[in-house]
Amino acid sequence: MFPLQGAQMLQVLEKSLIKSLPASLKVYGTVFHINHGNPFKLKALVDKWPDFNTVVIRPQEQDMTDDLDHYTNTYQVYTKDPQEAQESLGSPEVINWKQHFQIQSSQSSLNEVIQNLAATKSYQVKHSENFLYMGSQTAKKLAPSLLDAKKLSLHDGKPKAINQDMFQLSSLDVTQATFVNKFWYFGGNERSQRFIERCIRSFLSFCLLGPEGTLVSWTLMDQTGEMRVAGTLPEYRSQGLVSYVIYKQALAMDKLGFPVYSHVDKSNKAMQRMSHTLHHIPMPCNWNQWHCTPL
Repeated sequence: MFPLQGAQMLQVLEKSLIKSLPASLKVYGTVFHINHGNPFKLKALVDKWPDFNTVVIRPQEQDMTDDLDHYTNTYQVYTKDPQEAQESLGSPEVINWKQHFQIQSSQSSLNEVIQNLAATKSYQVKHSENFLYMGSQTAKKLAPSLLDAKKLSLHDGKPKAINQDMFQLSSLDVTQATFVNKFWYFGGNERSQRFIERCIRSFLSFCLLGPEGTLVSWTLMDQTGEMRVAGTLPEYRSQGLVSYVIYKQALAMDKLGFPVYSHVDKSNKAMQRMSHTLHHIPMPCNWNQWHCTPL
């Protein structure tokens, strides 16, 4: 595989990936943000051009200096032929098979390929598979065939009102990363905190501050453009606060022309109901992450 060079080729890739939505969503979101500043300095590899079969997005080698940092050592993959992609993903020039790393994709069909590669390279793999949602405005613009009006409730997709005398809308400050990291399902360690700090510095984020000015609810974006790490303090839950924060973030992203999408754990019924309330459209494919660790 080889890296695409220059803005024109990357813009062609972005437009091409739209045709493969929603299967290409995770890679499309990443390429979109590469084309809008690329704060994580990612690069896009293809197996051939312009009629590519497989796309892999990865960090620059000089950013992957910590072999144990799977948050930084993250790859996004889209392929038109999962079996054919095995050779590309097995290449040490594409994926560093000496590190702890993650692969993310909207294609569950990659699981067999990744598990096979892991077995041959003596790796342990933890596969997380969650529901994938796209904002209704994003779906309307990029993939209107995914919209089904019958699945949407009759109201306009707004969350219930919050007490604005008690809660103040703000953006996250990097000093709050420790707090956010503590409640993140995939986090809770020093490396995840560094990742959250980098996301807060690089991308949009929204939060609510309580009466004392302390953080009570939040959401941010990662390097793939996905809304991630949303949460609310336990004592403030069931008040619709995270729905309000996510709604405000989605509005801001829509205004900037950013794609709006996110994932929800399959067991998290409350967040699934919230996604439905906000008119986030469930995708026919899932959000996938493979956490790969050398044995």
